[in-house]
Amino acid sequence: MGLFTIDEARAELAQLMPLLDEIVVVRADVVELTAALTPGGPQSSLGGLPERKAAEARLNELMTEVQQTGVELKGIAPLLVDFPADLDGVPVLLCWLEGEAALEWYHRLDLGFAGRRRLP
Repeated sequence: MGLFTIDEARAELAQLMPLLDEIVVVRADVVELTAALTPGGPQSSLGGLPERKAAEARLNELMTEVQQTGVELKGIAPLLVDFPADLDGVPVLLCWLEGEAALEWYHRLDLGFAGRRRLP
């Protein structure tokens, strides 16, 4: 996959938001169903083992769909996606974290998430 411009990454993020929103919901379902299957765990109205397996399968499908766009899925709790890009000749990742309203951050490849900076 190629590199994204800032505008392309923002447009791709907008298109991916329904998938990303579903990942958040399905992720919570998997956690709840897993807890319910633990001996002495809380009850869940979501079901049992078959429903957990189905939720896990759906979560894997959603993650694959995201990755097929060229976006890097770096984490699911919290949800973190990176868009490979180049800023002024420097390889970077345009970085979006669950809960952020828009794509406003980047970091150099060698610095990782801790080196995040606001986009110019």
